Amino acid sequence: MASQCFDDKPKFVCAQCSTTVALTDELISKAFSGREGRAFLLHSACNVKLGKQEQRQLLTGVHTVADIFCVTCQTRLGWTYLRAVEPSQNLFISQAGKYLLERERIFKDNAWELDNLDDEDDIPIKD
Repeated sequence: MASQCFDDKPKFVCAQCSTTVALTDELISKAFSGREGRAFLLHSACNVKLGKQEQRQLLTGVHTVADIFCVTCQTRLGWTYLRAVEPSQNLFISQAGKYLLERERIFKDNAWELDNLDDEDDIPIKD
């Protein structure tokens, strides 16, 4: 079963099954491209499993990557950078160990609780 220890924190979840896959605090950049459009680069991810390691030609050059999949529903969410292949890619070596999540495969769960709102005036009630 997927971890539920992040229930009260803003997080990214699998769009297919809502399993937590990363905390929003781990976000590095929203300016990346994946196979299906926009993607987010993150320091870490959870509740994912790695696919087969392969060399892939990306916009920043050839990298060794492995696709990542949701542990609950097996949806491919993106990939993790394992290393840059070409020595000339020193600027991109910092991506090694980072996770790229496809924007179309995840959504943000802000973990807001609205249960303590007064129905009459929508003012939070202090318990």
